[in-house]
Amino acid sequence: MLLRRCGIGALRKASRCCYHRSLITAAALARPAIWHEARGPVQRNYSVEQSVKGREDVLDAFKQSLSFPPATSTLAQLANDGPEWIDKQVTLHGYLGARRIANKGLTFAELRDLSLESVVQVVSTATKDADSISLPHRLLQDLAQHTPIVVQGTVKSRQAPKAGGATKDVDQLSGKSTIITNLEIKLENIVPLNTFPQNLIVTEDTAFGPEQRHLQIKHDKRIRDALHFRSKAARFIRDHLADEHSFEEFETPLLFKSTPEGAREFLVPTRSAGLVYALPQSPQQYKQILIASGIPRYMQIARCFRDEDLRADRQPEFTQVDLEMAFATGEDVMRVVENTVRALWDKLLHIDDLPLPFPRLTYDEAMSRYGSDKPDIRLGSEITRIDYMLPVDLISKIGPHSNPMVDVMKLSISEDPNATRKFVSSFMDSPEALPFIQNPDGQPGIFVVDSRKPLQGLQVFGFEAAEQVEEMLGLEDGDLVVLQARKDAPFAGGFTPMGNLRLALHKAAVKEGLIAAPNGFAFTWITDFPLFSPVNDSDPGQGGSAGISSTHHPFTAPKSSEDVDLLMTDPLKVKADHYDLVLNGVELGGGSRRIHNAEMQALVLRDVLGMSESRLKDFDHLIEVLRSGCPPHAGMALGFDRLVAVMLGRDSVRDVIAFPKSGKGEDLLVKSPTRMTEEQLKTYHLRLQD
Repeated sequence: MLLRRCGIGALRKASRCCYHRSLITAAALARPAIWHEARGPVQRNYSVEQSVKGREDVLDAFKQSLSFPPATSTLAQLANDGPEWIDKQVTLHGYLGARRIANKGLTFAELRDLSLESVVQVVSTATKDADSISLPHRLLQDLAQHTPIVVQGTVKSRQAPKAGGATKDVDQLSGKSTIITNLEIKLENIVPLNTFPQNLIVTEDTAFGPEQRHLQIKHDKRIRDALHFRSKAARFIRDHLADEHSFEEFETPLLFKSTPEGAREFLVPTRSAGLVYALPQSPQQYKQILIASGIPRYMQIARCFRDEDLRADRQPEFTQVDLEMAFATGEDVMRVVENTVRALWDKLLHIDDLPLPFPRLTYDEAMSRYGSDKPDIRLGSEITRIDYMLPVDLISKIGPHSNPMVDVMKLSISEDPNATRKFVSSFMDSPEALPFIQNPDGQPGIFVVDSRKPLQGLQVFGFEAAEQVEEMLGLEDGDLVVLQARKDAPFAGGFTPMGNLRLALHKAAVKEGLIAAPNGFAFTWITDFPLFSPVNDSDPGQGGSAGISSTHHPFTAPKSSEDVDLLMTDPLKVKADHYDLVLNGVELGGGSRRIHNAEMQALVLRDVLGMSESRLKDFDHLIEVLRSGCPPHAGMALGFDRLVAVMLGRDSVRDVIAFPKSGKGEDLLVKSPTRMTEEQLKTYHLRLQD
């Protein structure tokens, strides 16, 4: 046994040393910034005037913590094999939990395991021998809760509560924990491995801010559970792609070069004047190079970087499941991804009935029926074009356009028209309605179906149109009917005003309890995106002179031979062999078949996008690779942060990332980014401009 090897006397001596110095070293070893709701943040305050004696105490106490005994068991083992451990000596690692001092010299304390998931009771009895045996008892009473400790003692049986058996799940400060109720530890020795500051207040009501992310993680089980889940998902995806689909994982460089793929980049200056690296927007070019190098199937759980405007589902650095397949089409990639996603849902969520193949919508279908290229199809409320049946005078009133397209949508709010009218009034008075009121295409027309009124409240439609709309939408009392005009032009971008209004009305109705929140998982492939889009002010594009940019990236292949024929005559009509996987209104990822021919890739960059010769040189390496017999290939990237967030039902990817950036791109714990010093500016040949 460990106790015989180490010697119980030596361990008790170590614990005495730690105990006598615990009050002295507490301030020196542990002074993190703390948060108390009543007082706010308290800043670190390390003393620069420590006495020599104080420094010696710190050093001695730390030396004692270097040689702590290894654990002989875990709480999970005790819980699983309880009777086998009775009357055996054990050494356990963990954190000191809640404590109760009873009569007759008894002290009871909780020991939480390393993962903070399991709890066992530790019992200590005071004795008269204050120099030795009572020292662990005094330590158990005096050490601060949350102190990391080594507990040594004998496992004893305990009368478990009649309800719950040998273990039970209870809600503790950090969430649901498993308490071992049929065993307890009779304390023989306790060794503190650090201190926990007494002025760090931790209660059920303590709110830790993002600047104390370590405490958020430690004291919020939901965060820890999300991180554990994320780890399991990453491990499963790696194993599944390797074992079931013969993928191999390859790391690609993080120090890349700046190329105009479509997103803003982070640049990394070097000490060579004027030379910079760029952090990769994705491993896109490297994985195509690997395919051209004879690697048949590549995958990587890759870190990517984009200098974008941040939202709830965006981070400046993020993780994606990246894969590429040689001698493959988009159909091959989609089948692999469907199989992997279904297996992942089965393994981690125990949902084994996801229907395959996933349904598909073209980009135009998604935009016309749902007003979004990442539709949440669970919501219903499909959008239908209706301008052909409306009176001309009504069309002229609902928008500024002379010949607009007009869409209609139904949302079932309540069977009571008055309740629906109250909801509409509340929504239109809210800040969420402002973008729709200020829509340059005109405000939405909103009507409540009411059988007590002429034409059920749709009198402005006219008799014929009201009758057609009622039959087409299956209207009932209390239904909401929404009209919205838009330009008579091809769809562009990722949403229409009607699509955004559809989401906003659903969200508001759910918030007010008028309709149930959607549930389940609804996967959809979105295909046939436009290969090119008109340039705009918000996206950098590829910097060509043609007035268009690649909708996704300039390496995507046209969908068909007919699309190839349109490249030089009408590029905005060209469909891409591109596919996005959407789940519950969230774009999980996208992929495409790539241009594998060097001459074709150069033609797209130079003749279609209008890139200058200097910009073309940024892609010389890729053109050279493609011309060396690169096979046809296709691939995809799944946003891993979003995937985990959706699986767990979290609203933001920040909830599933260990150290997320804030909405301003800051890490508030480590205080990054930081300002460059004059010395750094000089080293990297930089200067600041106003």
